[in-house]
Amino acid sequence: MSQPATIEARKESPKEASASIIAQHAATLKALPFSDTRDFDDAARGFLGTIENAKITSPQGRVVWSLEPYGFLSTDEAPPTVDPSLWRQSRLNMHHGLFEVVPGVYQVRGLDIANMTLIESYSGVIVVDTLTSIEGARAAMELYFQHRGKRPVAAVIFTHTHTDHWGGARGVLDDATPTGGVPIIAPNLFMEHAVSENIIAGPAMLRRAQYQFGPFLAKGVRGQVDCGLGKTMAAGAVALVRPTDLIMATGDRRTIDGVEFEFQMAPNSEAPAEMHFFIPRYKLLNLAENCTHNFHNLLPFRGADVRDALAWSKYLGEALQMWGGKADAMCGQHHWPVWGQERIDAMIRQQRDLYKFAHDQTIRLMNHGLTAAEIAETIRLPASLEGAWHGRGYYGHVRHNVKAIYQKYLGWYDANPVNLDPLPPVESGKKYVEYMGGADAVLTRAREDFAKGEFRFVAQAVSHLVFANPDNQAARALLADTFEQLGYASESSTWRNAYLFGAQELRQGMPKTPPRAAMPRETLAALRTEQLWDVLGVRLNGPKAEGKRIVLNWNFTDTKESFILNLENCALTCVAGAEAADADASFTLPRSVLDEVIAKLTTFPEAVGSGKIQVSGNSVRLGELMMLMDEFPRMFEIVEPKRTMVS
Repeated sequence: MSQPATIEARKESPKEASASIIAQHAATLKALPFSDTRDFDDAARGFLGTIENAKITSPQGRVVWSLEPYGFLSTDEAPPTVDPSLWRQSRLNMHHGLFEVVPGVYQVRGLDIANMTLIESYSGVIVVDTLTSIEGARAAMELYFQHRGKRPVAAVIFTHTHTDHWGGARGVLDDATPTGGVPIIAPNLFMEHAVSENIIAGPAMLRRAQYQFGPFLAKGVRGQVDCGLGKTMAAGAVALVRPTDLIMATGDRRTIDGVEFEFQMAPNSEAPAEMHFFIPRYKLLNLAENCTHNFHNLLPFRGADVRDALAWSKYLGEALQMWGGKADAMCGQHHWPVWGQERIDAMIRQQRDLYKFAHDQTIRLMNHGLTAAEIAETIRLPASLEGAWHGRGYYGHVRHNVKAIYQKYLGWYDANPVNLDPLPPVESGKKYVEYMGGADAVLTRAREDFAKGEFRFVAQAVSHLVFANPDNQAARALLADTFEQLGYASESSTWRNAYLFGAQELRQGMPKTPPRAAMPRETLAALRTEQLWDVLGVRLNGPKAEGKRIVLNWNFTDTKESFILNLENCALTCVAGAEAADADASFTLPRSVLDEVIAKLTTFPEAVGSGKIQVSGNSVRLGELMMLMDEFPRMFEIVEPKRTMVS
């Protein structure tokens, strides 16, 4: 397939907002309560100090975080190219530095997409969530020490399993200090989910996340302005540290360096393993990422298991039963706190009902026979939730959250046989263009509809033409312009990022990126051996393995594990605790050496040559197996046909 992006396409730059988008924004300004500025007061409350422009660099001088590129957000009035509601959220997310929540409890906000919460204890400080990067966590701790004095870390708490809440742990804990010296507390099954949620489908998720977060978009009024939960993703070093203490059940308590914590479990809500807590001493409630200042994602664009909206709502209801009327302050692990028992309880009730409404009304309409797309077109939030700023869809959005709920219950198929086995995009695109009278006819009609502001259908129609003929520069340009207008219209930051990045790739091609780095050894060490075999299994190229059978025994001297790895019928399977008598080869080694090989710190031949691996039988068979493995590309086409078809 020929290269679709040409020199002419690369000269395209972002356009102005159309008249229909400007009119839509004007209607938004009238519809929503912009006169309510309490969030701005709350976001600034308790400010103690910050780092200039929130700029954080690595030891090598590389910038891993900075808010300086977002200086354009200093004006109150939204430009025509940004939804006014999203502009408001984007400005709120610009507050950065160290803030006092209540005396004895502090937060570092705006040095990452997530927050670090610091709770002063009898002899030190308890750190809740450690941001994404080691560099960011170190900067956050230094900022805290600067204003509150140097204190030892008494404990670390991970509220849930997403990387932006644990990746910087090594920036909080002294590298020379064994992790056993500081309690590290997390919800049950933390390790299993922290290391597995993005492993199997990681390559696809990382590429799709570029559309969700917009890291390759320029920051600006015609580009990336926010991520809803915060500005963007940090780009520093990440390391996983194992918890030493797991919270197992709602009602569990811990006294940590003189401070009592009451915990509530919230699995399969925003994360597969997540928990909330209340501190009676400070009358402080923390609902992790389940009660933030936006409607959250039930299915992120990057991909994940669909989150359980019904369970999510029930956890918030349970939190009200446990702690309603008790908290003077509520701080989450994104956004800014809320103060006052009445306001806190009201926010929790509204968030509880937001997820319950979306769940119940989706199921109601589903049981009336509506499809996911029809439900998204039909459902409207009640006025009491529509006007609540913290219920707006800056990160998730009701229009895609209801589709996630539908998927959770009924899957991808809408029961209409026409959608049971449709043609793939290139083949269907060619037929659609043929049926519509050819490329010129499609473009003529599409330009007319573009002028009318009918961008959603223009995108569908012209996308068929791009997939039918990716070299058609007029089609690429019109689809890019259409995506751009849809991005300018979007209140959801993730929708905006997806549309604008799609437009950019149509105009400029995919970004040039370095090869994918090897998985860090510390992360590999956290994976169970069965999970490593699962990762290997999804790399097996089935067609290449046709007719092959390979059996390998593995014995790990440090973990005392044994496995049979079996290639047969083009599938790679393993049997734990067994050894095959007819194995082609047997390998005896420490599991840590296998981690080194996968992390590309050594190779199998080098490890065998150095005596780290003992081999019996035909070791060449391992090489034959590895020759059947695919290497996944960091980038692949999304808004245009794949240039290289995979078999």
